[in-house]
Amino acid sequence: MSTRLQPGDTAPDFTLPSDTGEEVTLSSLRGRRVIVYFYPAAMTPGCTKQACDFSDSIDRLRSEGFEVLGISPDKPEKLAKFRERDGLTITLLSDPDKTVLTEYGAFGEKKLYGKVVEGVIRSTFVIDADGTIELAQYNVKATGHVAKLRRDLGLTD
Repeated sequence: MSTRLQPGDTAPDFTLPSDTGEEVTLSSLRGRRVIVYFYPAAMTPGCTKQACDFSDSIDRLRSEGFEVLGISPDKPEKLAKFRERDGLTITLLSDPDKTVLTEYGAFGEKKLYGKVVEGVIRSTFVIDADGTIELAQYNVKATGHVAKLRRDLGLTD
C-alpha cells in the first residue's frame, strides 16, 4: 500500500505534460490554491462526469483563487481528444509512468467489483498557496464529488 498524504504534509512537486503539450509545474502555481485530482482514464463515464463537473465549476473556483489540475496515466494525445470531445476547460496532465500518482498515494491496491487490483485510486487534494496539503480525499466518487468538494471548501452558491 502506498503512503497516503495528510493535511499539513508538503505537496510533492511535479512537472508533467498537459493535453496541449506544455509542461505544468505545481510549484509555479504558488500563491494560488490548487485542486489536484487523480482519475483512472480519460473518456470513461465516471471520469467524464467528474471532468465535466470540474469544468462547469472552473469559473467559480478560479474566482475563489483555485486552479484545477486533473491527472491520469493517459498520454497527452488522448487527453487532447478528451478535452475536445467534452469541451473541458480544466488543465489535464499526463503521468504515464505513474510517478506522481504514486507520490500522492493515488496508485495502488484497490477493490474493483469485489476483486483486489492495482490501479488509480480516484483522489483529490487541495493544496494551499504555500504548497501544503490542506485537504486529502481518497476513494472519492466521480458523481457528485465536485459539489461535495465545493461544500467542503465553503463555496456553496
